[in-house]
Amino acid sequence: MCSPRCVDWWSRLLALAGSGTGGPSPGLSRRGFLAVTAAGTVAAAGCATSAPPGPGPVRDLLGATPSFDLHSHPGLFRSTSNDTLAGHRREAEMGQVKLISLTATSDAPLLKRDYRGALHAVREPTPGELYASMYRQIDVLVARSRDAGMPVVLSVDDVSGPPAPVRGLLAVEGCDFLEGRLDRVQEAYDRGIRSLQLVHYHVNELGDIQTEPPRHGGLTPFGRDAVREMNRLGIVVDVAHATPAVVAGVVRATSQPIILSHSDIQDGSGWARFISPEHARDVAGTGGVIGAMPIVLGYRGADYIAGYVSHISRLVDVVGVDHVAIGTDMDGIGPSAIFTDYGHWPSLTAALLDHGYRPEEVSKILGGNAQRVFRQVSGAGQGAEAAGSSPAAR
Repeated sequence: MCSPRCVDWWSRLLALAGSGTGGPSPGLSRRGFLAVTAAGTVAAAGCATSAPPGPGPVRDLLGATPSFDLHSHPGLFRSTSNDTLAGHRREAEMGQVKLISLTATSDAPLLKRDYRGALHAVREPTPGELYASMYRQIDVLVARSRDAGMPVVLSVDDVSGPPAPVRGLLAVEGCDFLEGRLDRVQEAYDRGIRSLQLVHYHVNELGDIQTEPPRHGGLTPFGRDAVREMNRLGIVVDVAHATPAVVAGVVRATSQPIILSHSDIQDGSGWARFISPEHARDVAGTGGVIGAMPIVLGYRGADYIAGYVSHISRLVDVVGVDHVAIGTDMDGIGPSAIFTDYGHWPSLTAALLDHGYRPEEVSKILGGNAQRVFRQVSGAGQGAEAAGSSPAAR
């Protein structure tokens, strides 16, 4: 039986399209009709359990697409986890997701939720605390990935070739673990970490965050040095949670494309974690990508794919289809998440196609754009190492 949410979407479609007319009503544009039709299609899909896509355009497209989730904590935090990492891996393979960014959270020991559910750092760390915590999480992610049959790889190119299990790529949210030491960027690279998000919910030595008053006025000198060291090594710089001033500083400092792994364009909610069009264009101007985040504030319910497609489309309208990716923040969002299951990746694919995106555009959004950035940054880092570059030599 269809849920009330499904009925609501079909009611909206019929009201807008005009019953018995065989097409859109005079006041509804083709794009609007496609958008509402997509919503109805996804709502209907939500009435059934997730399943591998059957023969057809969606399965063919996913088979040829390097689907890549830029930001995810699958099974890492029990309080927000929807499944174990092994369970997420099974669902990802069902949805033909090829690569998941397995993300440790550097400042996790400091964080508490306030009465509204918002996260804040409630104290300062002790020396070495966040360094130790981050690597414990990395060890857990690596061990659970191994046990789940999901290899951790060092390059986005390790997902190419014949069909194989979904892979994991290591990342860290918040560079608090550096504790002002540039040599720890090299250590992170040597441990297999390929993306570093500069800040999270604790104002650290690199710069300011969106959810607290600024202390530094932007990117710090240490933050600038860390960005350049990441460029040298081939680590992708992630500016999620950073203020516009920090992002502007990163844009000036970087020689490589950057990512903003999980956010959306401001939608009138006023949420500090969303970004302005100018903020998004700064990231895209480096050749980088923004990972659309599946959260609709005020909506409580999983797998509201139509709302997610709206966020994706607003990003595309601002920065263009070549600079938009997917950052689910899987198991990190909590009760406001609207994409909680990789088994619904085919539903997202179908909704994007139904919304009017061409197959090649959908492939870019689902992973091609993110793969391009990681490949470019990695290649630049390998070139620098081959040339014998070092911080002392710059």
